[in-house]
Amino acid sequence: MKYIELKSGYGNNGPAWIGMAEFSKSGRTVYFHGKALKNSNARGITGNYYDVENGDEYWVSGIKRNGTDRHWAGGGKVMIDRKVVELYLSLVDFDELDKKRFELTDIKSTDKQKFAELENSK
Repeated sequence: MKYIELKSGYGNNGPAWIGMAEFSKSGRTVYFHGKALKNSNARGITGNYYDVENGDEYWVSGIKRNGTDRHWAGGGKVMIDRKVVELYLSLVDFDELDKKRFELTDIKSTDKQKFAELENSK
């Protein structure tokens, strides 16, 4: 389970999600919500991963047990995949989602083959 936040154009207030992510065999690419996010290796300004299709920067991290995944200066609701709520609640220090901080959503799967073909064509 990962916390993923769009940084490009938003600073610490970008759209953010909690859900299951898949990793490439090398571990350098995260597949999440229809995107392939590649480890930036210090390329990024505010993110640690970038979208291989458009270069947008994302912050990808594990979830925090205390539920404070957003940067202290950031704000906005975190969208959480409704399929992982029970698992998430078993990992954090609270028993229910705060509706002021979280919004249920459906995270779509990612076509990893599409991105393999995209990267191999470069």
